Parts: sequence; C-alpha cells; structure tokens
Amino acid sequence: MMSSAIRSQPLISVCIPAYRGKAHLRAAIDSVLSQTFSNLELVIIDDNSRDGTDELVASYADPRIRFLRNEVTLGPEGNWNRCLGEARGIYFKLLPQDDTLDSTCLAKQVAPLEADVETQISLVFCARHIINPAGKRIMSRGYPGRTGRVSGREAIRRSIRRGTNLIGEPGGVMFRKALAQRIGGFDASLGYVVDVDYWVRLLLVGDGFYLDEALVSYRISGGAWSVAIGTGQSAAYRKFVDRVAALPGAGLTGVDIALGKLRAPLNTLLRLLIYRILLK
Repeated sequence: MMSSAIRSQPLISVCIPAYRGKAHLRAAIDSVLSQTFSNLELVIIDDNSRDGTDELVASYADPRIRFLRNEVTLGPEGNWNRCLGEARGIYFKLLPQDDTLDSTCLAKQVAPLEADVETQISLVFCARHIINPAGKRIMSRGYPGRTGRVSGREAIRRSIRRGTNLIGEPGGVMFRKALAQRIGGFDASLGYVVDVDYWVRLLLVGDGFYLDEALVSYRISGGAWSVAIGTGQSAAYRKFVDRVAALPGAGLTGVDIALGKLRAPLNTLLRLLIYRILLK
C-alpha cells in the first residue's frame, strides 16, 4: 500500500482529458496503473461527455486515481489546461484517452529529469508506435536522432523545416509542472498544432532529451482530434510557422520558413491518406 505522503505529493502526474472516450479509456488507465514507477497520480477529467466514463473509472479501487468532471464542456484547450491546473506532481504527462504507455515509460522518462539538477532540460520525449483502433501496431515514428540531449533551438528548427511535429503527441512527452506554470497554458487557437505549439514554448527556455525507444502507443481512430480536423491541418501549420518565426529567440531562417510551409500540405495529404486506409 502506498503511503499517504506519496498519495498527497506524487512525483509524476499523468492526466487524461476524456471526452466521449469510454471505448479505449480502460486501456489507457490500465497502462498507467501498470507502470514500473509507482510514485504517481492519475487524474482523469471528463469534459461533460456523460457517456458512462464515471462508471468505468469507479470500477477501479486504486487510490492514485482522481476523477473530476467538468460541469460544462470546455473543449480540448480548456480541459487540457484544467489537467495542468489539477496536477499535483513535480512532473507532468498528458495522456490522450485513446493512447497507452509502455510499462517502463514513466521510469525511463523521469530519469533524465531527475538527473538534471540544473534544470536545463525542458522536456523528455520518445519514439512512439502507431496503432489502429483495434490496437494493432501499424508503424513506429521517432525523432531523427539518437537517445540523448537535444538542443531546444535545433529541435524547433527541425520540426519547422519538416513541416510537422517531430516531438510527438502528448502521451510521449514529460515536463516539469513548475515550467508549465512559468510559460502558461495550452493554446488551441490553431487547433491541430496545440501540442507542438506547447513543445516549442518549452524548448525556447531549455533543451529536450530524446529516448529512441517507443514508450507510447498513439491510436488512430475516427474520434481522434487530429483526424476530425482533417484538411485544416496544413493551414494551421502554415500559420504556426509564422507564429514561431515571430518568437524572440526562435532563430528561424527564410529557408526554414519556406520549407515548413511547403512540406506542411504534403504531410497533411500523406497523413490523411494513411488514416483513410487504416480506418476502413
């Protein structure tokens, strides 16, 4: 049994912002509770979906779980930011309701942050498996580099030049709660890029640490937000490129900007083609 000290002040907060997510939520919860690293809390916030999520969560007796439900629907930005606000851990991970963690994910991601006594690392990220709605592995993705420290500016520049989010989806990222309080909340004004927008803001004040191991599985499903946004993805990313170019310290060149805007629509077409094939 966990001590009251651990329960009241966990090292890691894993937060699941749920909305009509009952179909795959149990798999996400189980993947957190089966971690080899146990000093954690799991915060599940249902965005007023009324789909039986509360009954599903109530079937668990693990004291590390906290369940909250918004009285009104806040949308992704509002619910993600409530997750940030409710988290009590030193480190924070946002886990989408459709995704799952490898059992060693938290232990392997928290280690570089705990060793970073000078707090120069803003986030730890990892490779990820892409799975279909049934959980079958389709492919794997990762950052173009080996395990280790990555310059924050270089990670930003690479993502912009590739016209895509090289850091990855939220489930594959961990960062300090104190740093989140410093840079502010998630901003979904450009929709699809809400996650990479946040990674850029984190990387502007520190470096990344990449783990070249797939420690999270990202599920492609018809209900996934990135699928629902569809063809608006490339337009959002092009606007995002302009936003990053205007940030002090980003250091983007004209070539970086041009390549990002050119590749964004090509990435969107490829992504939608893959989704269409896999979701048949």
